[in-house]
Amino acid sequence: MSTDRAELGTLQPLRPQSAGRWRGLVLPIAFIALWWLSARYEIVNSALLVSPTKVLATAWEQIETGRLLRAVSASLAREATGFLIGTTAGLVLGALLGLSPLFNRIVGPSFNTFKQISLFAWIPLISVWFGLGDVAKVVFLSLAALVPVVVNTCDGIRTTPPALLEVARVYGYTRWQTITQVVLPAALPAIFTGVYLALIYSWLATIGAEYLLVAGRGIGNTLVEGSEHFRMDLVIFGMVVIGLVGWLMNASARALERRLSRWTGR
Repeated sequence: MSTDRAELGTLQPLRPQSAGRWRGLVLPIAFIALWWLSARYEIVNSALLVSPTKVLATAWEQIETGRLLRAVSASLAREATGFLIGTTAGLVLGALLGLSPLFNRIVGPSFNTFKQISLFAWIPLISVWFGLGDVAKVVFLSLAALVPVVVNTCDGIRTTPPALLEVARVYGYTRWQTITQVVLPAALPAIFTGVYLALIYSWLATIGAEYLLVAGRGIGNTLVEGSEHFRMDLVIFGMVVIGLVGWLMNASARALERRLSRWTGR
C-alpha cells in the first residue's frame, strides 16, 4: 500500500505540467476553428480571407516546388550573417563601455543618441549606400542585433555585485583576472539576454528588410509576391512560416539558456 502511494506521489507532479502544455494549444485551435467557420460560411469576404484548405494547398505547392526551402534558406542565411556581425560588434562595444570609464565618457553619449533612432529610419540611407541586395540587408540586420547586445552587456558588467569585486581585491586578483573570473561570469546572464534579444530582433528585421528592400529571394519576398498578386493564401502561408521559424528560434534559445544556467551554476 505504501509503495502504491509513493508511486502516485511521483506521478502527481507531472499532471499539471502536461496539462499546461495542452492548454497552450487551446487558443490556436480555437482560432483555426473560427477561421474555418468564417471561410466556410462566408462570414468574411472570401477574397480577403481564404480557407485553411486553400492555405494548406499553397503550402504543399511551395514545399513540392522547393520554393519554401529556397526562401527560408535565403532568409536564414541573411539572418545568421547579420546576427553574427551585430552580436560580435555589440559584445566588443558593450564590454568597452562597461569596463572603461574613459571610453564610456567619449563614446557613450553618441551611442545613446544612436540607439534612439528608429531602426527602419536607416532604410533610405542603407539603400543609397549599399543598394537593395544582400549587403544592404545584412547591414540592416547587423544594426538590429547590435543595440540590445551593447546595452545588456554594458549593464551586466556595470551591475557586478560589489561584494564579488571586494573578494577579488582581497585575494589580490589582477585586473585581467577580475574581469575574466569575476566580472564576465557575473554579467553572463545579462549578456545572454542581449544575445537572445538580438536573435529575435534580427529575425524580425530580416522580414522587414526583405519586404522593404525587395531585391532577392526570401520569405519576406513571398509576402510581397502574395500581396502584389492579391493571393491571400500565399500571404497567410508566409506569415505562418515566419511565426514557426521564430518559435523554433525562441525555443532553441531558451533551451540553450537553461543549459548555460546550469553550467554557470556549477
